[in-house]
Amino acid sequence: MTATFTLLTTGYDSLDTRNAGRDGREEPWHVASTVCLLRDGDTIVVVDPGMVEDRKLILDPLAAAGFSPEQVTDVVFSHHHPDHTLNAALFPHARAHDVWATYHNHLWYDRPADGYQLSPSIRLIETPGHTPQDISTVAETADGTVVLTHAWWSVHGPAEDPTSDDHEGADLVVELAPQVSVALGECVAGNLGLGRERDDRQRAVRVLGRAAQDAVHRRADAIALIEGWSHVCGS
Repeated sequence: MTATFTLLTTGYDSLDTRNAGRDGREEPWHVASTVCLLRDGDTIVVVDPGMVEDRKLILDPLAAAGFSPEQVTDVVFSHHHPDHTLNAALFPHARAHDVWATYHNHLWYDRPADGYQLSPSIRLIETPGHTPQDISTVAETADGTVVLTHAWWSVHGPAEDPTSDDHEGADLVVELAPQVSVALGECVAGNLGLGRERDDRQRAVRVLGRAAQDAVHRRADAIALIEGWSHVCGS
C-alpha cells in the first residue's frame, strides 16, 4: 500500500447553508467540487477538478503538496457534470479518465473502467447511482483504503442519492468496508453500510461524520488511530 491522499479543497452544493434563500436563477447557487490528490510513485492523480470559487483553491494546496499542474499525470472524472470537470484544463499533460475510456491529447483508449489500474495502488471501479456512468477511485494507502466517490453527497445526508433510483454504487462502496469518508470534503469515520437499510445508513452518515471530521482535519495521522477503517471522498 503505497498511495498517499490529500484533500485539496472541500466542495458544497445547492443544499449548503450558504445557498439558503437562493433560487439558482436570479440568485445563482454557490457550487464547488471536492478536489482530491493521490500519489503512487510517479503517478500523480487529481480527482474531480471541477467548479471552485477561485482556481487558487486547487493550485495552492497542490503546490503545498509539492506539485505543479504540469506534473499531474492523470485526472479522473467521477461523472460528467460540469461542477466536477470545469478545471480539467489546469493540468496540460494529464491523461483523463472516465467510465468509458482514457484520453490523452488526440488519443482515445477504449477500456472498461471497472478494475482499471492507474498505478499499482490506485484503481477505478464503476459505481452507478448519481449518474449511470459514475465511477469511484480506490487507493490503497498506509492508513487503509481511500475511496473517492459520489455515492453520498455529504455527512449530513441524504443517505441515498435523491436524483437516482439506482443505489448500486453506494452498496459497492460499502462492500469495500470504508472507514473514514469524505463526502463533499467532510470526513466520516465508519463503514457507511453499518446498516443496509436507508435509516441505518443515514444514521451512520450523520453520527460518524461529525466525530471524524475534526480528527482528520486536525491531524492526518489521526486516521491511523481508527483501527480497521478507510477513507471515502465523495464529491
